Amino acid sequence: MKNFLSQKSRIEQRLIELGLRMTEIEKVLEAPKSKDIEDRAIEIEDTEVLEGVGVASQREAGLLQAALARIAQGTYGTCLSCEEPISDARLKAVPYAPLCKQCARNAESTAN
Repeated sequence: MKNFLSQKSRIEQRLIELGLRMTEIEKVLEAPKSKDIEDRAIEIEDTEVLEGVGVASQREAGLLQAALARIAQGTYGTCLSCEEPISDARLKAVPYAPLCKQCARNAESTAN
C-alpha cells in the first residue's frame, strides 16, 4: 500500500481554502443590501453567482472529506469500481477521485 501523506496534506489544505471561501461567501450574503433598485438588481445577480460557488465548494468539500476517509481506511488510490490502482497523475489532478480513469469514463457514458 502506498503512503499518501502528501495527498492527505494537499486535501487538508484544500479543505481549509474551501472553508475560508465559504466563510467569505456567507459574509457577503449576510451583508446589508442596497435600497437603490439598480444596485439591488446587481446584488441579486451577484447573490446567485455566490450561491452557486458556495454549493460547488460544499460539494467539493464533501468529496475531499470522503477521500480523507478512504486514506484513513487504507482504500485511497484504489478504484471503488474495479479495485485497480488509480494512477498517480489522476490523483494529482483530482485528489478526491474515487474511480480510475476508465471506470470514470464508463460511469460518465452510462449517465449520458
